Amino acid sequence: MTTPSGTQAIDRAAQLLVRVVEAGEPQPFTTLLTESGLPKSTASRLLSALERHGLLQRDRDGAFRPGPVLARYASRSGSADLAVTAQPYLERIGGKTGETVNLAVLSGGAVEQIAQVDSSYLLGATNWVGLRVPLHCSALGKVFLAHGAAELPGGPLERRTPRTLTDREELGRELAGIRRRGYGVAREELEPGLIAVAAAVRGGDGAVIAALSVSGPSVRLTPDRVTEIGELLTGEASALSEALGAPFDRARDPAGPL
Repeated sequence: MTTPSGTQAIDRAAQLLVRVVEAGEPQPFTTLLTESGLPKSTASRLLSALERHGLLQRDRDGAFRPGPVLARYASRSGSADLAVTAQPYLERIGGKTGETVNLAVLSGGAVEQIAQVDSSYLLGATNWVGLRVPLHCSALGKVFLAHGAAELPGGPLERRTPRTLTDREELGRELAGIRRRGYGVAREELEPGLIAVAAAVRGGDGAVIAALSVSGPSVRLTPDRVTEIGELLTGEASALSEALGAPFDRARDPAGPL
C-alpha cells in the first residue's frame, strides 16, 4: 500500500517531469528548483530517479530534457500514421529506382526502419523493417545526426567495415556536407558492398522526425546514380514533409546546426 510520503514523492516527481516535457526546451536544474519550490536535495533526488529510469536525460550543459523512454513512446505511437502517409512516396521512389526503399525513425539511440518497399532485383533484396542500425555508419543515421535530431554516443565508434568513419572530426565534415547538399550517403560503411542514400523528413514544427532511404549493392549504386537518387530523395522527402505540415521553406532548407 502506498504511504502518504510515497504519494507525495510521486506527485513531486510527476510535476518535475511535466515541467520538463511541456517546456519545449532543456530545463536547467536551477530553473526547475525555483519553479517547483522544492528543497534542493529533494529536487536533485527526484530528478536523478527520473533520469535513472529513462524518463529524463541531461544535455551537454546539464539541463534536463525528455528521456529515451518518452522518445521511444512518441515515435512508436506516431509511426503507424507516419508509415501510412509515407507509403505512396516510398512506392514512387521504388518505382523510379527499382531499389529497396525505407522509412526510418529514431529508436533507443539507433535508427529503426518502420516501412519498406522491396527492391525489384534479387541482389540486394533485404527486409530491413524492425532492424536497428547505428547512427554513424548508416545514411539514415547520418541524416539524423546532421540535422541535430540525434547525438553520437560517447566512447569509440564501432568500425563495422574498413570504410566505416570512426574519426569524429571526419564524421563532422561529412555531416556538414549532408546539410549543404540535402542528403546523406553511406558507402560500404555498414556492410561491405552496400550503398545507401537518405534524406530528412520534417514534421509540423520543422524538426526532423524521420528519414527516407534507398539502398542497394555497389555494382548498381554507382557515384552518378547516387547523385541522381540523392536528388530524387531530397524532393520526395520535402514533399512528404509538406504533407506532414512542415513549413515550406524549412522542408527545403538543408541548413542545420553544426
